[in-house]
Amino acid sequence: MLILGIETSCDDTSAAVVEDGLHIRSNVISSQIKEHSAFGGIVPEIAARKHVESIGVIIEKALDEAGVSYQDLDAIGVTARHGLLRSIVVGAAAAKSLAYSLDIPLVGIHHIEGHIYSNCLEHGDKLAFPHICLTVSGGHTLLLLVRAINHYELIGRTLDDAAGEVFDKISKYLGLGFPGGPVIDRLAAEGRSDAFDFPRPMLNTDNNDFSFSGLKTAVIRAIEKAQRGGHDVSTPDVAASFQAAAVDVLVTKTVRAARAHGLSTISVCGGVAANKGLRKAFEAQSQTEGLSVFYPRLSLCTDNGAMIAGLAYHKLQDGMQSDLRLDAHANAPLGALKVLYK
Repeated sequence: MLILGIETSCDDTSAAVVEDGLHIRSNVISSQIKEHSAFGGIVPEIAARKHVESIGVIIEKALDEAGVSYQDLDAIGVTARHGLLRSIVVGAAAAKSLAYSLDIPLVGIHHIEGHIYSNCLEHGDKLAFPHICLTVSGGHTLLLLVRAINHYELIGRTLDDAAGEVFDKISKYLGLGFPGGPVIDRLAAEGRSDAFDFPRPMLNTDNNDFSFSGLKTAVIRAIEKAQRGGHDVSTPDVAASFQAAAVDVLVTKTVRAARAHGLSTISVCGGVAANKGLRKAFEAQSQTEGLSVFYPRLSLCTDNGAMIAGLAYHKLQDGMQSDLRLDAHANAPLGALKVLYK
């Protein structure tokens, strides 16, 4: 079964063709970083307009790279829940138009569930159920107990800023540009992670929740204090120390959650899953704790159509299908258990 996946939940316009839920035939992603970098973050109106401009071209390119035509498609999956509302509307409108004209099934997908599925798309049967999933990006930081596709239990979440959001804010404060994750990750490799003793918020609490706004404030105050004292501040040292603190919290609490649930399998997904420091820390823990840790290839960490198409295949197999009244929702509960995460 060939499924076209469309993803426009934020600032990436993406379309992909996936066969039988696992075999990626194409995965085209058009970034809008240049359009938003001058503003230090995503501007929703600009994002939606760029989606309108590029969605048709991106879909055509995905079909061309997959070597298929519209008539070869068996269904269309589209992100319809969670993200910037105006952006989601663009993808949903395109998907509904195609499904109607081609007379093929339409499947609305929850954006976060797409990210969770990215590891299934990457690793197939190697990723066992149940497992603990750390979903971490600029928009959310969640710990989920994944019992099966479409069956998720929320066991932890951020109480304020998402981890990726703090990377962006620290990067902006340091004048490093947007997005902040990649540049901080790169600079961290050049600095000393023990140069600053930044806090690990909620590291020792008896729950699985996160908090990162205090870490952000501590970084800014440490820099201001050093500057008031006439000291030079090494940007790589700040990046390395900040990243070490954030990663320590993410890894420690995820591993602790896995132990508490008697599980040895962890998956990590979302944009921050591409962070080299995070991956290195999880790899170290997997060796000492006897854990299996999975994360997708870099192109599947960021928003992409392949995860949407792959998940849509399984939804169809379970008899889940949308109609042409499919609405776009900025926020919506996740999975069969209707998990609320905000």
